[in-house]
Amino acid sequence: MFENLSERLEKSFQILKGQGKITEINIAETLKDVRRALLDADVNYKVAKTFTDTVKEKAIGQNVLTSLKPSQLMVKIVHDELVELMGGSGVEVNLKGNPAVILIAGLQGSGKTTFSGKLAKYLKSKKGRNPLLVAGDVYRPAAIEQLKVLGGQIDIPVYTEDGNTDPVKIAKAAIKHAKALGHNLVIIDTAGRLAVDQEMMNEIAAIKAAVQPDEILFVVDAMTGQDAVNTAKEFNDRLNFDGVVLTKLDGDTRGGAALSIRSVVNKPIKFVGTGEKMDALDMFYPERMADRILGMGDIVSLVEKAQEQFDSEQARQLQKKIAKNQFGFDDFLTQINQIKKMGNIKDLASMIPGVGKALKDVDIDDDAFKSIEAIIHSMTPKERVEPEILNGSRKKRIADGSGTSIQEVNRLIKQFEETRKMMKMMSGGKNMARMMKNPMMRR
Repeated sequence: MFENLSERLEKSFQILKGQGKITEINIAETLKDVRRALLDADVNYKVAKTFTDTVKEKAIGQNVLTSLKPSQLMVKIVHDELVELMGGSGVEVNLKGNPAVILIAGLQGSGKTTFSGKLAKYLKSKKGRNPLLVAGDVYRPAAIEQLKVLGGQIDIPVYTEDGNTDPVKIAKAAIKHAKALGHNLVIIDTAGRLAVDQEMMNEIAAIKAAVQPDEILFVVDAMTGQDAVNTAKEFNDRLNFDGVVLTKLDGDTRGGAALSIRSVVNKPIKFVGTGEKMDALDMFYPERMADRILGMGDIVSLVEKAQEQFDSEQARQLQKKIAKNQFGFDDFLTQINQIKKMGNIKDLASMIPGVGKALKDVDIDDDAFKSIEAIIHSMTPKERVEPEILNGSRKKRIADGSGTSIQEVNRLIKQFEETRKMMKMMSGGKNMARMMKNPMMRR
């Protein structure tokens, strides 16, 4: 997401390179290019114009510090305005009710059902909630079955009523059921509907009136671009929802919806879907998104993902092994599995400043570690613990067993030895333990 916009903005800032100061002339040319880049990214025209006018107003007359160049100052001003444009700061979902009730609304095919499952998993793991999913899409039997399947995958119960075609009654009964069983969170998935379909809009308004949700989230497919923004406005006029969810941000989208929707409906973006897996859901942080748009990476999100996979006891055991030079291939495999749990490899790499641009045309899929795992699994337990016994005949057997070449086996062994040396160097004193407990030290 935003790859093209990032490139275009970078080229826009090039106009100021070599300039001694910001003037009305050179800034006009730069911002004309910035506005064009925003429009090409499917940003609403009024939003793009207001944005560039504000940037111009703040930039003209700015004294460029000796430590900054005009292009660097412009990047900072644009960054700060992008943050404001997208809402300023992240906004938490409201969970004050008992049970807290969240109503999910949106167009057909926007990803509501999948998001409902992701949100239930997210709030269960991050907020310690005991959720109940409610299948309120009575018009599409596949939606009910889909929610049941998702609920089974994430071990969260799904409330359904066979034969009942009244979503208002189902929603009310589900909340009663949740109270009886001690669920402190109810997430109601509803049918997709068009804003022009008055009967369907009346129905979701009736659900809202009946259950008095603590939170209404409007789910938008980011791939629909500017249409998503227009639809959000129509739904908001009717429902007065509390926040927006942008799905499919990992797709080939220009990102205009993410930049426009906050200004048009004056409601915060609360979550973004970044993949098909059930844990591919992130809270939306405007500053982090602005960082990524301007090629600054997103180290904070990367650190948070690392901390989620961190196991303090495992880290202590690992430190002992490193200190005694007993770090083996099984430990190496454990580290790889922790990285894989963090998410898509290319997406993770793009969070590191400068790396996203470098990997733009590099194809890194989720099977990036497949050959490494195959090689390690082809080793005997003794070989994994004592890699120094790996001679030529053993390497050939491992290569044949893993479907790889001896060169690949040698390359992995070399990488492993370099990793082991580095970890041994870092394990002096308490450095390793401190670093693993506080990933921010790795910056």
